[in-house]
Amino acid sequence: MDITKKLDGDHLTIALDGRLDTATAPELTKVLKESLNDVKVLTFDMAKLDYISSAGLRAILAAKKDLHNKGTVDIINANDIVKEVFSVTGFDNIFDIA
Repeated sequence: MDITKKLDGDHLTIALDGRLDTATAPELTKVLKESLNDVKVLTFDMAKLDYISSAGLRAILAAKKDLHNKGTVDIINANDIVKEVFSVTGFDNIFDIA
């Protein structure tokens, strides 16, 4: 999986390309821990994300918890497969998915 970061003031966009699963979720977690200090808006751009597993969901949920009371997390450009995973797990009630 490729992770691309774009910081614009206090808005961080993380673009994910490939599969976010057990093998790649630790890499995302590491990037997020290094990047969230002054972030108030975190956007995950999933236009090129093919698949997300429960490990990937945990990594994204951990970022939301890290930003709790100081920022928001948005999901954009998710394909139907990824949206289905969010729906089946109830994560579509936790995140704004566009």
